[in-house]
Amino acid sequence: MGVELKLTDRELPVSPAFVDFLAHLVDGRPFANHEWGDQLSEELNYAQRDLVERAPKDAGRVMGHAQGRAAVARSYHWLLALLSGNQQALRELQLKFHFVNVIGIPRTGGSYLTKELYRALGIEPSTVHNALAHDGFPEAGPFQLTEGANSWVVSLQTMAEYLVMVEAFFGHRPRHSGKIVVPKKLTKGIYAGGFFHRVLGEAVEHIVTLRHPVASCISTYEKSGGLPANGRFALRSNIEEWCRRDLAYVGISGEMLAQMDYFDVYLRYWEQYHLYIATTGLSANRDLKVVVYGKQRLEDMADGFHRRYGSRAQPGEFKVFAAAREKHPEWMQRAQPVIERVAAVWERVQLPFPVDQMMEAW
Repeated sequence: MGVELKLTDRELPVSPAFVDFLAHLVDGRPFANHEWGDQLSEELNYAQRDLVERAPKDAGRVMGHAQGRAAVARSYHWLLALLSGNQQALRELQLKFHFVNVIGIPRTGGSYLTKELYRALGIEPSTVHNALAHDGFPEAGPFQLTEGANSWVVSLQTMAEYLVMVEAFFGHRPRHSGKIVVPKKLTKGIYAGGFFHRVLGEAVEHIVTLRHPVASCISTYEKSGGLPANGRFALRSNIEEWCRRDLAYVGISGEMLAQMDYFDVYLRYWEQYHLYIATTGLSANRDLKVVVYGKQRLEDMADGFHRRYGSRAQPGEFKVFAAAREKHPEWMQRAQPVIERVAAVWERVQLPFPVDQMMEAW
């Protein structure tokens, strides 16, 4: 018995980020002025909205060019390979590329480390496309099934597109210890840890960034326009949208969220995020390094990248500000039981959770 399923680009349209990447290639435009590595920026990022608006026009140019058509076809080839479990294709990918993923909740130093990885490899970070380097792509998150979209399929398709981007951007770069190194800030990797682990290979390298929840909450509301005057949760930025989405996944409605204290919402999000690190398959990788937010610790890790890849460059400065307890001492007590719960779960799966360093609360 034979069954044939036919899906077209109407059911599985190419993502706007992939279209933008390919438009640069077919136009002959260099990747430039990508600001994903700016540690200090507190501006809200509307780049994704702009990509969506430009995508229809850019798609016409991409599909009108032989290189663009070939890249889109290659992405659907990878999608089929992922859907069907094509192990040979994955082995060839994993033999050629060594993926180094920086994983952590937003505002924990991941952009700095990813930027330094690129610098250590001799690649100017601003010349690397946002989707290739930063945390919005491939797409992963709590499972959603909506009209016309299955989030598991979206993860598969954006991973397929990401692999084409890797092949195009990194394919001819120098090798280190036999493989081409591919850095990636993979904030969303925790939602599908086993998927990323198996696709990118058993040799994939994960660097997990940790930060005290009070400090990362302060950085989040500062990024989002300040702590709301009434102290309640507000929805203004990508990070706050991720808070909303993750809490909705466990049954907290938008109406409930609007009545909740800002820090209580963030603390729930922080706890869920770190439990996912321990429980979705990332911990199967024994080459997992943990670094707690702090000037010397992050600069030391960045210096290690430069020595490892022989860049002869010095790591950039990592800037820190006042410890969180000075701004919200009352939040520190509320966070303590959550930290202890997460530490206990990490201990169960033999992941290091440096509580003493965490309590510095930078």
